[in-house]
Amino acid sequence: MKVLVTAPYHEKALNTLNSQFGEVIYKPWKTQGRAYNAQELIALLKETNAEALITEHDEVTEAVIDACAGFHFIGVCRGTPSNVAVGAATRNGIPVFNTPARNAQAVAEMFIANLVNLMRNTLPAVAWLEGENWEAGAHTSYLQFKGNEIAGKTIGMVGFGAVGQTIANLLRHFPADIQYYDPFYTSEDEGYRKVDLPELFRTSDVVSIHLPVTRETEGMIGEDLIGLMKKDAIFVNTARAVVVKREALLHAIKNDLIRGAILDVFDHEPPDELDYQLIHHPHVLATPHIAGATFEVEDHHADIMNKSLHQFFTEKNHAIRQLVNREVLSAKVF
Repeated sequence: MKVLVTAPYHEKALNTLNSQFGEVIYKPWKTQGRAYNAQELIALLKETNAEALITEHDEVTEAVIDACAGFHFIGVCRGTPSNVAVGAATRNGIPVFNTPARNAQAVAEMFIANLVNLMRNTLPAVAWLEGENWEAGAHTSYLQFKGNEIAGKTIGMVGFGAVGQTIANLLRHFPADIQYYDPFYTSEDEGYRKVDLPELFRTSDVVSIHLPVTRETEGMIGEDLIGLMKKDAIFVNTARAVVVKREALLHAIKNDLIRGAILDVFDHEPPDELDYQLIHHPHVLATPHIAGATFEVEDHHADIMNKSLHQFFTEKNHAIRQLVNREVLSAKVF
């Protein structure tokens, strides 16, 4: 089987793929500085006579899948395969695999770094220092930039999947109290408290969003919930912007209804004028969608994908959670 790999993949993982499937053609999207569009991907698949694809950000549209209907599988090195027409793949009997949790550690470390920075007023303190405002004998900085510790705070996770659990496992050692809302999961760890959504927003010192985008979650976090937050609470979103009504968040920040926000995702990327109102606000610490951007994430996704493919095709374990479109199992024997 010829496997076209356009996702970044380390050498050892490529060798593992090659030994399992026979031939690997490595054409990472990063060499051209952007993902392959549908037309480019169709041409590349036909040129290489690929029978399977491992992608990351490329446009794997319905047209791409229909042009390569005999595929053995499609691997998507992302937590959510939003760039792949999964329905078309299912219709063609092609299993689709993803790599959940590939960036959990990266996002968790960024969460803690930015939370410390916001709570300790680090960035304005650095700007003050670089502005040469330190006068002899003054205690201005000590008084002006005094902040808070994470220890003893209550952190509320909206969604308690791999990222939320990784963050919680780090925060518990500060120590901080962890509570979470997740209708689809209940932790066996008694150190984490499951609560309903209004209680989480009302009682948390930090509210962190970890929701996927679905019909149910889009716009789920609005004024009714944000309005319940403590006046000194911090809102964090490193997941997806569209699950939060940004007008409600901006209103709360502009009117000092909450302490501030840490944002890594925006409704429009690049941002529009309303996004920039959030980004430029002095009580917002904003980063350009980089919470999951570490070199190690690429190693993680290659290892997760290879393990999943081995379990599915070699060990015949068809119950793995990395199989996105489980419906293909009823239509085809693997």
